[in-house]
Amino acid sequence: MSSENSSADDTSADDVQRVWDVVVVGAGPAGASAAYAAAVAGRRVLLLEKAELPRYKTCGGGIIGPSRDCLPPGFELPLRDRVHAVTFSHNGRFSRTRRAKHMLFGLINRPEFDQQLVEHAQKAGAELRTGVTVQRVEQHGSSVPDRRTVAVVLQGGETVLARAVVGADGSASRIGAHVGVKLDQVDLGLEAEIPVPETVAEDWKGRVLIDWGPMPGSYGWVFPKGDTLTVGVISARGEGAATKRYLEEFIGRLGLAGFEPSISSGHLTRCRADDSPLSRGRVVVCGDAAGLLEPWTREGISFALRSGRLAGEWAVRIAEAHDAVDARRQALNYAFAIKAGLGVEMAVGKSMLTVFERRPGLFHAALTGFRPAWKAFADITRGATSLGELVRSHPFAQRALTALDRRPVEPAAGEVTG
Repeated sequence: MSSENSSADDTSADDVQRVWDVVVVGAGPAGASAAYAAAVAGRRVLLLEKAELPRYKTCGGGIIGPSRDCLPPGFELPLRDRVHAVTFSHNGRFSRTRRAKHMLFGLINRPEFDQQLVEHAQKAGAELRTGVTVQRVEQHGSSVPDRRTVAVVLQGGETVLARAVVGADGSASRIGAHVGVKLDQVDLGLEAEIPVPETVAEDWKGRVLIDWGPMPGSYGWVFPKGDTLTVGVISARGEGAATKRYLEEFIGRLGLAGFEPSISSGHLTRCRADDSPLSRGRVVVCGDAAGLLEPWTREGISFALRSGRLAGEWAVRIAEAHDAVDARRQALNYAFAIKAGLGVEMAVGKSMLTVFERRPGLFHAALTGFRPAWKAFADITRGATSLGELVRSHPFAQRALTALDRRPVEPAAGEVTG
């Protein structure tokens, strides 16, 4: 039999068995990016989402340079505001506003942004199914016809077959559990969407607030989006009551307590451990499902977009693998690509968080009074550099982080020292 006929027979068999090249679980930024990348490569892609779109997601909605640079060609950001100024405060005190001539970053509402990403994946050829809950994935057993397929078992018993699976189903990921993702840091974010009068909205236009909070590693934010302010705080998990109190006091200090939030929500963010796997067999994970986000700021959108794109590209190679050894090789290449890029940024972010937890006042003083620190902040948000590149290109920065980490812990706000 000729190779041409063999290929035709394989295609027919796949059609009968309804085998997709790539199945992506989760239609957030990571999943939509993975689906787009695989579909652009000409593969048959199925994107599964348990919710109906568009859907709300707890998220500040800041689009920094790395996020913008990862968007599909022709993608027009549905910006609600363009940020040119940042007000920094330290638990409500020592406020100072820094301004920039050029836009620092943009602000979006996640329902619109996520929906648009999915639409681009669909235009590239991906098929979308919403209202579908994935119960588990199987790589061996009666549901799997051969070693080159993965069975995605849906609620209700339906089974979808794929040559490769991308898990992008959020921080409570079922696919992540299958892969064995291990977590090193879990934080609680609380957020309120607060509609405000035009006079209040005008005061915030083009300006965000970042407040270094009262608990170690915590901070709050105000992101303006037209007639609504997104107000939130984040801190380590286990400080739920203190985090809730921080949000209430934060809103009160801002003079926003009299306005009724249209949405109040909470969300756990999770960072992977250094030795956490990113794949198992023909299954890879990305975005929140893999615990990929920047540990200090907990910025996750750019990590989702970048890891999703890589996951989609490498899932195509895994789908083409003819045996377990080749599939494993491609999955390891995906892990290497993640660790060489995002992993470096996460390591630096973890060091930054350690120092920030001990010395928040120093960070505040640097950003508000030391021009190179403000320039670095602006360059990172615009995408001109990254935390990893900044430390690599300035060895002094790494030495400074190490030295600061060894200094005594800064007293908490309001604490009296002898």
